[in-house]
Amino acid sequence: MKWASQRLQLRRLDYGDLPAVLQIERRIFPTPWSMAMFVLELSKKSGICLAAVEDDELAGYLICARYDEVWHVMNISVAPERQNRGIASAMLEELFREVDDPAARYTLEVRPSNAVAIHIYEREGFRAAGRRRRYYRDNGEDAVVMWRTPGTLAGNLDDVPEPLRL
Repeated sequence: MKWASQRLQLRRLDYGDLPAVLQIERRIFPTPWSMAMFVLELSKKSGICLAAVEDDELAGYLICARYDEVWHVMNISVAPERQNRGIASAMLEELFREVDDPAARYTLEVRPSNAVAIHIYEREGFRAAGRRRRYYRDNGEDAVVMWRTPGTLAGNLDDVPEPLRL
């Protein structure tokens, strides 16, 4: 295991986790997801929603939806007091393990001001490939569009959709 805590358990997120998810969500994000948004994502059979549990408490969660042949990492969060322990990386590695397809393509959006998250994503094979202007409604900040594909893992953007390339 790459993460620091051997007490970390990764499992599927379930409806019973949502009160703890919302507590973390409201502490981290200026525009948190609603309960309905999480319920919707959990109800989709094609997605993968993970819980990171440490010392019997929810430490973080990951929401990933599948659209056609692309996996979209929609939300990945770790409780502030549990950050910098490798939990986000552990959840991403578990996602890749569960998808179990070396040709899989993943995408996500991240604030350019979130240097810590960008560093984690780059370490896990994601590469910046474009921007969505004024994506975040709370302050109008752009989003960096990142992809993890066989191409990005080989050091290029050749298999990233053309309109999103930098």
